[in-house]
Amino acid sequence: MHPILFEAGSVTVYTYGFFIALGAVLGGLYMWWQGSKQFGLTFDQANTLFVLLIIAGVVGGKLFVLFEQPSFYLKNLTKLFSGSGFVFYGSLLTAIPVMLWYFKKNKIPTLAMLDVMAVVTCIVHGLGRIGCYNAGCCYGIPTDSIFGVVFSDPVCQARPLNVVLHPTQLYEATLIFSILTFLLIYKSHKKFDGQLFILYLIIYASGRSVLETLRGDLERGFVIQDWLSNSQFISILVIGLSIYFYVKLNRKATLIHRKK
Repeated sequence: MHPILFEAGSVTVYTYGFFIALGAVLGGLYMWWQGSKQFGLTFDQANTLFVLLIIAGVVGGKLFVLFEQPSFYLKNLTKLFSGSGFVFYGSLLTAIPVMLWYFKKNKIPTLAMLDVMAVVTCIVHGLGRIGCYNAGCCYGIPTDSIFGVVFSDPVCQARPLNVVLHPTQLYEATLIFSILTFLLIYKSHKKFDGQLFILYLIIYASGRSVLETLRGDLERGFVIQDWLSNSQFISILVIGLSIYFYVKLNRKATLIHRKK
């Protein structure tokens, strides 16, 4: 685990930030490549969308940190906007309406482009979780498993140090990259536009709910203490809404196919 990637004089490059930046660049390039190839998305349009999503992601990610410990952060707003603390679901749920608005505004096929964005999200999020592992955030509970890891660098956020913990960050990265592989293989076989994005939401939210049981960072917040975390609650909502839209769009696609 290496929270700091390297230092050059007074400049410190953190591993977490590096992987987030790498994911954003690779995700942005994939978005532009597929968007231009399928829908004629221009570089300027892709760049604008990229910037808007970064802003939405940062705002949403930080806003959901506030929800986790509102009394603490309302008294310590500077800590909210420090480098630590970020909630993926906050970023995702803020980015979705921004994407929908931007696609409609620029007359880009919304559902089909969402399928592209499912892959983009996996790229950014998966690499982000590798950075998360190096930073020691989102760490797991103590374990005797052969997969356990020990965080020893006092700079990292994992606690307790020098104790074998579940590497929940790597578990989640594995989940995300598995979803990414599935999406890339299945995309040529999808039955309707929007299917890949909805499947991504269902699979990720289901896996995230399970992984939450192995998390040791209790400060992430709970709806029901020690039983239902904030992320598990959001996952349940995401799964329910995703299944609803999946059934609706699948039924619509089936009717269109029958008419042909």
